[in-house]
Amino acid sequence: MIFDVPFAISILPLMGMAATVTLKATALGYVIGFLGGLALAVGRLQGGPWLARTLAFMLEFIRSTPLLVQAFFLYFVMPKFGVRLPAFETGVLAIGIHYSAYLAEVFRAGIEGVPKGQWEASTALGLDAVRKYQLVVLPQAIPPMIPALGNYLILMFKDTPLLSAISVMEMMQTAKLIGSETFRYLEPLTIVAAFFLVMSLSGASMVTWAEHRFQRWAR
Repeated sequence: MIFDVPFAISILPLMGMAATVTLKATALGYVIGFLGGLALAVGRLQGGPWLARTLAFMLEFIRSTPLLVQAFFLYFVMPKFGVRLPAFETGVLAIGIHYSAYLAEVFRAGIEGVPKGQWEASTALGLDAVRKYQLVVLPQAIPPMIPALGNYLILMFKDTPLLSAISVMEMMQTAKLIGSETFRYLEPLTIVAAFFLVMSLSGASMVTWAEHRFQRWAR
């Protein structure tokens, strides 16, 4: 099969719409994963032994089951319990929950890396828990975490094609539909591969830039 340039150009608008869905799913999923991971990490560190053990078990369970299985469970099983969401929202929730378990460990390591003296100083100043994290702990913990946080963002982006299994109209799903209708898979799949390659390399460059920027700011 020879790559048909006019056909590839003709499907670009449709693929562009699908690319928007992919980027939107990544952005929203990362917000859920970021905030959820931070909350889980703080819960493990600041909660009592019972809460810490419960969260540790939950995180291990999420990390030990595939994202695809979790997406299927949310989309096909949860409606049996009265929780019904559209495919896109379900996909975003699935990918956000899945990566929150990984980001929680990144946050936990970063928070534990803050020197003990900083915690003692913030306590001596009379800061409550929220202001302690906001003003003292997180500003010191986040810069060293940037490479790991950025890597998980790229991994999440590359995992969005799995959402096609629950009918989310992202790039992979759109490419498969175009192929099934036209019997031409080379062009749409090549566009998908090129898009993911360009975006992943761009994301890696942005992570490197952010890391250097925060290192200079921390000094």
